[in-house]
Amino acid sequence: MNRENCADILCIGSQKASTSWLHHVLNAHPLTYSFPNSEPVTSTTKEAHFWDWNHHRGADWYRELLRPPEPERLSMDFTPEYSMMSDKQIAECKRLNPSARVIYVLRDPLARAISALRMHTLWRSEGKDAEQVEISFDDGFLNLIKEARVFEMSSYVANYRRWANQYDNILVLNYEDIVADADSMIRKVYAHCGLDVDAMPQDARAEFDKRMQKRVWASVPYSVDRDAKYFLYGWLWPKRQACEKEFGIKFQEYRDVLGSGA
Repeated sequence: MNRENCADILCIGSQKASTSWLHHVLNAHPLTYSFPNSEPVTSTTKEAHFWDWNHHRGADWYRELLRPPEPERLSMDFTPEYSMMSDKQIAECKRLNPSARVIYVLRDPLARAISALRMHTLWRSEGKDAEQVEISFDDGFLNLIKEARVFEMSSYVANYRRWANQYDNILVLNYEDIVADADSMIRKVYAHCGLDVDAMPQDARAEFDKRMQKRVWASVPYSVDRDAKYFLYGWLWPKRQACEKEFGIKFQEYRDVLGSGA
């Protein structure tokens, strides 16, 4: 049986904005489906990485990977790198997923960038403890922000507009709203996906409640020196201004980053 979409629910980012938590909670519903853990081809059961890692495998591979055992279930692909896709790639995505529900979670550009750099530092250092590594403003730092694609991932407005050319009902969320009122935000996500929190079976609702309390991924809190933080703050300031104007979002997280040792 051919399904209309390969992925019924697409979360396109952004990276380090609670997409793992969101996927984990959404997958508590019995009508959602996560593909089998296929690392290193995919990233766990969450990120199919079709358009960046696996495009050479072809659309049939993507379709079979995401095909749920029961056709009524909603398959999910939460790959933050998709936010940076080109117009051509998004048009192909639309052909493969014509009626997908698209979700885009935005986070304060400075806070998101630092969290991403900590994640890449963890990978680079092969898992060193927080006390063993400092992220400093040097030539290595400039290479690190390029490797992490900080500028591209933080280009929320440009990324959104490319996607909005193909999808006219993108749910845009602010990470800070999730932190402040997770219940309200997850209900908004469920409704966007055509699901109802209160109509879940009792056992699924119990699992949902448990997952709501769990933090799925947290970056190792490597120290970031002052010069590095203020460079990122100034460099990404136009991204923040553009986003706040486009979506009416007010980011506040950067105040804590600059005002503390975070």
